[in-house]
Amino acid sequence: MPAFGSPIWWTLVSTLVLGVGIGVLAQPQLAVRFMTVKNDRALNRAVLVGGPFILMMTGVAFTVGALSNVYFLDTLGQISVVVAGGNTDLIMPEYINSAMPDIFVVLFMLALLAAAMSTLSSQFHTMGTAIGHDFYREFLKKGEIGQTINITKIAIALTILASVVLAYILPISIIARATAIFFGLCAAAFLPMYVGALFWKRMTREGAIASLLVGTFASLFWLGFVHASEAVPLGISQALFGVETVLTGTWTVVDPILVATPLAFIAGIVVSFATKPVPMEHIEKCFEN
Repeated sequence: MPAFGSPIWWTLVSTLVLGVGIGVLAQPQLAVRFMTVKNDRALNRAVLVGGPFILMMTGVAFTVGALSNVYFLDTLGQISVVVAGGNTDLIMPEYINSAMPDIFVVLFMLALLAAAMSTLSSQFHTMGTAIGHDFYREFLKKGEIGQTINITKIAIALTILASVVLAYILPISIIARATAIFFGLCAAAFLPMYVGALFWKRMTREGAIASLLVGTFASLFWLGFVHASEAVPLGISQALFGVETVLTGTWTVVDPILVATPLAFIAGIVVSFATKPVPMEHIEKCFEN
């Protein structure tokens, strides 16, 4: 571990460990999977396999990533990032190609493609549904079906196109950074709302919306004006205020997840107590219908 409180310690713990470890719980595509489960019995059955699987996937990834430094130092006399030419996105491909037999490389690539296809499928459907159903049908058409299916298909096609474009134009060493940003934004925007809906009966619709908005905008503000890794390249703070970041010192390496997520929880709780919950008989009537 890096020295406690150092910039690299904050990056490792707040951005990578907490960002990935907590943000993964609130990913939209996982929520879609959860909502398609047949019943509680299926969920209970999945825990036996899913629990050790999640522990292995995260634990193995973190361990192997760190030990790749040891492998390259012993075999080539250089640490991983030097071997990869300064591009952290190439560290694991270089390590797998160098340290593993060819048959493992093939199997690993097939497993990676399968996992990617499953995740992409859920994310594209989530984005398409958000545009076709939530925005077009519910917001614009006020519940009328209209061209919902066609709009959803077009939205999915556009999100696929946007993903391909981003894959080509984003800079090197973006995978870890982009993953942390996405996971952190998911945690701030959705996790307090999910927790309130599942475990707190007093959570109201207004509280959920407030939590979503506060978490999202607090996270975006921190990314654009405080967290140096994003604020400096974006240049928004520099253009508006003449400084690279509006805060200085340790704050510039603290990930947004540690600031935006607690604010979202507080907003959800405060607004829920300030508004009236939906009567239980109304909820039961909706399920009956």
